Amino acid sequence: MNDVNATVVRITGLTRSFEQGGVRIDVLRGVDLAIQPGEIVGLLGPSGSGKSTMLQAIGLLEGGFGGRIEIAGTDASALNGDDRTALRRDHLGFVYQFHHLLPDFSAIENVLLPQLIAGRTEAEGRARAIELLEALGLGQRLDHRPSQLSGGEQQRVAVARALANKPHLVLADEPTGNLDEATADRVFDQFLKLVRGEGSAALVATHNERLASAMDRVVRLHEGKLA
Repeated sequence: MNDVNATVVRITGLTRSFEQGGVRIDVLRGVDLAIQPGEIVGLLGPSGSGKSTMLQAIGLLEGGFGGRIEIAGTDASALNGDDRTALRRDHLGFVYQFHHLLPDFSAIENVLLPQLIAGRTEAEGRARAIELLEALGLGQRLDHRPSQLSGGEQQRVAVARALANKPHLVLADEPTGNLDEATADRVFDQFLKLVRGEGSAALVATHNERLASAMDRVVRLHEGKLA
């Protein structure tokens, strides 16, 4: 049974290799990391260092990894596909560099949908969506579709969607990478405030030292290992 009071995520000896042109490329070479409840951790490293690969592993989004991944006390490597999907749904939220909002759905509907999938009623889901979007300053934009929103607004909706099901861990991959500096600062500040207010932990991949300085702790991915 999951223990939500346990370490939110613990990865031990995480490895990932690829074959390219007959050459083996070791992207992750034995990564160890533990994140505690409510802790916001910055994952720093240059482009191509394996940050996205590491987040995909922790997010249970693809296979081919070696080592052990525990989410909320559960060993994900011991689960079948359906149980991994349920673990991801119940414990993880995701924010990507591009918002990936559903274009034909309004802001509120984009935040509502993952809650319906998780079994929440429409009334409960709408109330939760409104709460999150208003906290992000989007109370007047609830019924707008992504094409009617600015880049910063789109990304704030994506943040609300990631937190909709009250995840224990939010995985964010360059969440403000597509925004200009001023907008990125505002969105990231709101992201941190909301994550902390919700009591979630977060692992945020970035190459931006300035943004990383606002987090609780920073780890650096270098030559396939954390430093």
